[in-house]
Amino acid sequence: MDEQSTQSVRIAGTIERFIFNNPENGYTVFIITLDKQQSITASGVVPHATAGQEIELIGQWVNHKKFGRQFAIESSIQKIPSTLTGLKKYLGSGLIKGIGPSYAEKLVDHFGNAIMNIIEHEPERLQEVAGIGQKRAQLITASFIEQKDISHIMIFLQGYGISPVYAAKIYRQYRGKTVDVLKENPYRLADEVWGIGFKLADDIAQKMGFATESPHRVTAGIIYTLQLYGQSGTSYIPHEELAQKACNLLELNSDLIEQGMATLIIQEKIKELIFQEKKYCALMAHYNAERGIAHKLQQLVRYPALIAIDSTALYQKLTAHKIGSLVLNDDQIRSIMTIFENRVTVITGGPGTGKTTLIRTLLTVLDQEKIVYKLAAPTGRAAKRITEQTGKFATTIHRLLEIDPQTFTFLHNESHALKTQMLIVDESSMVDIFLAHALLKAVPLGASIVFLGDIDQLPSVGPGSFLADCLASSVIARVKLTHIFRQAQNSLITLNAHRIITGQPPIKATPETRHDFIFIPEAQAENLFERIIHCYKTVLKQHTIAQENTVILTPMNRGVAGNFTLNHNLQDFLNGGEKKSISAGNTTFKLDDKVMQIKNNYEKMVFNGDCGTVQEIDFHEKTMTVLFNEKTVMYEFDELNELILAYSMTIHKSQGSEYDAVIIPIFMQHYTLLARNLIYTAITRAKKLCIIIGEPKAIHCALAQARTGQRVTFLTHYLNSTL
Repeated sequence: MDEQSTQSVRIAGTIERFIFNNPENGYTVFIITLDKQQSITASGVVPHATAGQEIELIGQWVNHKKFGRQFAIESSIQKIPSTLTGLKKYLGSGLIKGIGPSYAEKLVDHFGNAIMNIIEHEPERLQEVAGIGQKRAQLITASFIEQKDISHIMIFLQGYGISPVYAAKIYRQYRGKTVDVLKENPYRLADEVWGIGFKLADDIAQKMGFATESPHRVTAGIIYTLQLYGQSGTSYIPHEELAQKACNLLELNSDLIEQGMATLIIQEKIKELIFQEKKYCALMAHYNAERGIAHKLQQLVRYPALIAIDSTALYQKLTAHKIGSLVLNDDQIRSIMTIFENRVTVITGGPGTGKTTLIRTLLTVLDQEKIVYKLAAPTGRAAKRITEQTGKFATTIHRLLEIDPQTFTFLHNESHALKTQMLIVDESSMVDIFLAHALLKAVPLGASIVFLGDIDQLPSVGPGSFLADCLASSVIARVKLTHIFRQAQNSLITLNAHRIITGQPPIKATPETRHDFIFIPEAQAENLFERIIHCYKTVLKQHTIAQENTVILTPMNRGVAGNFTLNHNLQDFLNGGEKKSISAGNTTFKLDDKVMQIKNNYEKMVFNGDCGTVQEIDFHEKTMTVLFNEKTVMYEFDELNELILAYSMTIHKSQGSEYDAVIIPIFMQHYTLLARNLIYTAITRAKKLCIIIGEPKAIHCALAQARTGQRVTFLTHYLNSTL
């Protein structure tokens, strides 16, 4: 823009239509008709504006280089329309749920200018209009009151730099108490409203006049520092390190930080303990989870078993291959015997080592012995794969435990245990300490539990090292499957996965192996997308693999070879053309897009890592509908930051999944994350074809690093101790 005047002016009119609207930050471009019937273009942040609304704007006239003369908005005052035409357009805009253009026409024709008063104060009269029953009338009134409350809150929050989407989230959390909560302690937002972290809450608090030395700020900053460590999986931080990090974050002296830590310890929000003569701190939730896991596992190990089986007869059947049609090797037989001889067992093994055969044989034994069992996995994709491989029903751990729709807590717990004699959990490397604790609380004391997983994969996205800590303890029985079966030895995916995890470079295809592993050297990350397009257009077709069964797995989110850029480019390539779309933040969602849920939402019963497809975008109801497997889930527009595009995903997010083909970019820009278990995890997601594109130097860097960031956990110590 140029030729901008320096003096603000005031104009008033009616919004006719929108040219552009970003619900994430409230920025809009719209046509407004002024009092003299002159139509002009206005642009700026106008939260929750709608067509037909009368509005007063304060701003400046500017000349846009491309779009010409328009009004740049500095602030606005929104009003309820005063004309019948304006009321019909306003009510029919979709702002108020339950009213579309048709009902808007009927309502205004019936009630005239009194319609807004009727909605707010006499909602039962709405049923005078044909087609409006009690349920719709209640929806209309509730939506109107909510919009009115949000508008008031918007005015309050706008001065503190809060975007419309965050304002809506804040309102949904606190409703009519929003202003009181923020005035008392805005740092509550960081813990209680998803998506608002400490830094944004701190910015709001500073603008509201809270002192930098405020006790609320100090304790919130310490909690935030602990949470940052938790994001990398670590549960415990040395006291001195935590204090120093918090000092740097808050720019305060150490005395105030120590006072804040002492307060949090008294409030039982953090736990302080001494291990090997060193003082550590942890969030109380992390400490309670690890102690709870250790306590329940020790109980299970000691408690009399519900299962009684003749181990001698079972061993004879297994060695004589008289259970089912599958032939087991010594490790697999030893695994099954260990499961029946112990109350808690961990079975680990890489690709091609026979975990699926082991599970199928175990289930055959359980069926023959009429033992009640349940099968579970951390993700829907992993659970579906178990069902496909075994023919037996498996479910996610979340759905196994069931959610109380009132409290959003698990229905199955220590007082309402699962009805099972044996629980079998696959992909256990993905299970964090919180999910493990919840699951174990629901296991009846007499039951046995089997954790299966690949210990060489990346650890869980959430905190802790549950599977590794169990393996390292002296309490839990364990067997590692190491033999690679002949049919798996023909797969370069399997062979190279095992080579990489032991620090050896991948090998090329030979006449004896399948051509299911391809390395494409590329020195420039800027050329990556061109290489990916070639793979989609040529290589996948050569291997008769569909595009929809292919995914890009990248180490990180940012950068030209990162998840954000790849998803944007792949959306254009794989789901191009003019389709209905909605922008939320930096992401535009289109019909038929592949998307992923990035937080557990117990109300909608969708969980972190669930993938689906966009089915509908409804601008009247302000909702987007996503199909997850066979489950349809509806999102309000201000909830769309729970979703990301899923044409590409980080390797961490791919755990528990399998795809016909995976394409893995590996460049030196990923240096800080490169490690054997990262590449190994990505490769083992591929069923039919694995393609690595990148720098040989980056592969060598990954091979030289045995494991990404070591986590500080005490679960093994607790398991080996008397609690």
